[in-house]
Amino acid sequence: MTNWTFFNGAWHDGNPMIMGPMTHAPWLGSCVFDGARAFEGVAPDLDLHCRRLVNSARAFGLNVLYSAGEIEEMARQGIAKFPSGTSLYVKPMYWAEDGWVDVDPDTTQFSVTVFESPLPEPSGLSVTCSPFRRPSYEYAPTDAKAACHYPNSARALREARARGFENAVLLDPLGNVAELATANIFYARGGEVHTPVPNGTFLDGITRQRVIALLRRTGVPVHERTLSWREFLDADEVFSTGNFAKLMPITRIETRDLQPGPLYAQARKLYWAYAHGEV
Repeated sequence: MTNWTFFNGAWHDGNPMIMGPMTHAPWLGSCVFDGARAFEGVAPDLDLHCRRLVNSARAFGLNVLYSAGEIEEMARQGIAKFPSGTSLYVKPMYWAEDGWVDVDPDTTQFSVTVFESPLPEPSGLSVTCSPFRRPSYEYAPTDAKAACHYPNSARALREARARGFENAVLLDPLGNVAELATANIFYARGGEVHTPVPNGTFLDGITRQRVIALLRRTGVPVHERTLSWREFLDADEVFSTGNFAKLMPITRIETRDLQPGPLYAQARKLYWAYAHGEV
């Protein structure tokens, strides 16, 4: 993997050692980050990803060392270190170096890492309902994109893969559908699209928001509401949105096989057109 990291005022090739065993982040979980994409010469919504990182840092009580605009400039410097069109993952991070349980904000650290990461082929995912659930804001800092949330996703993925599935659908504490372990989820039925309403238990993804806006602009009804697992099992088509893969069709849900549908195809086409400045 080829990667560059900006840290302490300079760009470093490879994987610089920026944390130690006494660093608060790996010890007590103060790391917040964001993930953006650069591909085919574009970096859609990079500004929004940088803005969300700043909000995540504030939610964790960290000092904001750089504005969203400054972080975007650094990210573009990193992108420029690769050949034009390379598929990249852009990962800015904030974390605390010190603190006792809570962070010491005056020890806030910052980095931006850009690394090669091909976009997955949209060949389809198989999903199952996980026995694990997303927490609400009362249980976890769900108002931030934070590293501490990902062990829950990891155990959901591990359990689903042990049963022969590629991803897991997690419910919220009340038993309604929240999202996949790694992405937001949609279903279509009767020419209309449905997706869980943000309720503080899952990340209201930037790609999610963009796809909703693009579909609505073309006249497709998109409903953000409380959804049951049964509704997904009975859907005409199911798909996901997320930064890593952008849009992916779900081609097996429990024991039912599905085909990538027309609304998924429309959403993907619209997103690619938007990313390349055609919308």
